[in-house]
Amino acid sequence: MSEDARPKVLIVDDVPANLNILRDALEKEAYRIFAATSGPGALRIAVANRPELILLDVVMPEMDGYEVCRRLKADEATRDIPVIFITARDEKESLLRGFKAGGVDYVVKPFAEEEVLVRARTHLELSRLNRELLRKNRELSAEIERRQQAEAARRQADEQLALISEQEAQRWGIEGFVGRSQVVQEILEEVRQVQSASNTSVFICGESGTGKELIARALHFGSPRAKGPFVPVNCAAIPHELAESALFGHVRGAFTGATADHKGYFELADGGTLFLDEIGDMPLELQAKLLRVLEEGRLQPVGSGQERAVDARVVAATNADLAQAIAQGRFRQDLYFRLARFTIDVPPLRQRPEDIPLLAMHFLDLYADEMGIAAPAFSPEALARLRAYSFPGNVRELKNIIEYALIKSGGATILPDHLRLLDLPLAPSARVSRAQLGAAETQTAGDEDRILAYVQQHGAITNAECRQLLAVDRRRATYLLDKMNAAGLLGAPGNRALVQLWQSWMMALRLCARDARLESFCKSEGRLPSGSRPTFSCVLKTVRAYLTRVIFLTWVEPPACKRYR
Repeated sequence: MSEDARPKVLIVDDVPANLNILRDALEKEAYRIFAATSGPGALRIAVANRPELILLDVVMPEMDGYEVCRRLKADEATRDIPVIFITARDEKESLLRGFKAGGVDYVVKPFAEEEVLVRARTHLELSRLNRELLRKNRELSAEIERRQQAEAARRQADEQLALISEQEAQRWGIEGFVGRSQVVQEILEEVRQVQSASNTSVFICGESGTGKELIARALHFGSPRAKGPFVPVNCAAIPHELAESALFGHVRGAFTGATADHKGYFELADGGTLFLDEIGDMPLELQAKLLRVLEEGRLQPVGSGQERAVDARVVAATNADLAQAIAQGRFRQDLYFRLARFTIDVPPLRQRPEDIPLLAMHFLDLYADEMGIAAPAFSPEALARLRAYSFPGNVRELKNIIEYALIKSGGATILPDHLRLLDLPLAPSARVSRAQLGAAETQTAGDEDRILAYVQQHGAITNAECRQLLAVDRRRATYLLDKMNAAGLLGAPGNRALVQLWQSWMMALRLCARDARLESFCKSEGRLPSGSRPTFSCVLKTVRAYLTRVIFLTWVEPPACKRYR
């Protein structure tokens, strides 16, 4: 045992002979011995050397043992050192005074060596255990304090997260939608219906820029998963060779450059919502793995032999024609049905022109607030120009147009020449007169009259014929034909119902994931055995057969057919 590891014992007695006897006895046990012949000397040695045990004589000149013990217990540095009194008297009164002073035991003179060693050994062990207990108590107290601090920090973080979630819910919730059109109200009602079904996958269809991610965020922040993460992923932006690692993660050493474990988007969205935008661009070989994760709720990172449980709601979106992709084998039909447990169709902005002024004012207020200026007003001519525009980029394009217009206007009233429109270019110094504006407002009506005259003469009109007739681009022609078809203007009076029927079945074909409707239709045509699930090919054949029979019997080809053919 090293010098520093040996237990230290302080002997205090004013008689040198007693000191020698005790020293000889205790040194046999390999204790480090310190000796003092007076009370003040004993106090100095105790403070300087911190012994584990003190053998203290009671009767001493200048300061007796009781007073020495009381002073030892009054000092924080020495109060935990056990004191054994050495006394020539074992009267009850004397013993009580010793215990009251702070002693733990006593030895009566003349003392036996074995008795001294046993008592010393016992109290040294008790002292060691007591010090160990005190050390563990201190560690436990520190751990309790650390955990209390961590719990307080966690509560504060939860409160901050709840506040952030509430702010995000207010920002991205249903209240964040701008629009009064009937179609927007229907979309909001669908969002409300599916928000509480937090495990149901949702499929959002719509052109680029129509606000599909806004709807996905509203689904998340209005659901029980609102406190979880919302992870948006653009599938078209992920390199094909890294797509599996990006979605499902990888472990260290899985491939060259994998220097550490990496969590994929699914694990990052655990407990929340994963938004897969442009799902139609996902590599075909990855679609099977995505389907398995959706069905089983478990994934296997690249390079790992173990699966991990994951709980994330998947909201997918696309602007592509998935029906065509499925027919061409570029997208798995079973994955589509798994993703489209609930579908939401977002119309382009040109189909809800009544929302354009509201959205324009909303974006104007938003950007004016960011720039720290008062929101200016739109001139009537500028609002009329916005209403007449087709918005091929939808809401995203409108947002950019308003930001550009606010900067160009310098905070003044926004005029038509501040609007940067793709199919209505304006010279930088041009000013639109009211007469020119009136001509622009009547242009749409004149174009429709020319289209109707063409249909009356030729029986139908295609997009190419419309572009040639009006000298407009494809977007303008598509807008006019869509508008007139929706109003039933392009079909003969007796055939308008047939046009509407054609459009309804084409919509049913594009939304082939709605099993309940398709099952009823397919069974009515005798193409679906009882208890079977409708497939895409079944729906396609049934719709084609039905439409062919209707068109053949009437010997009429609806004008809409040429547009979809």
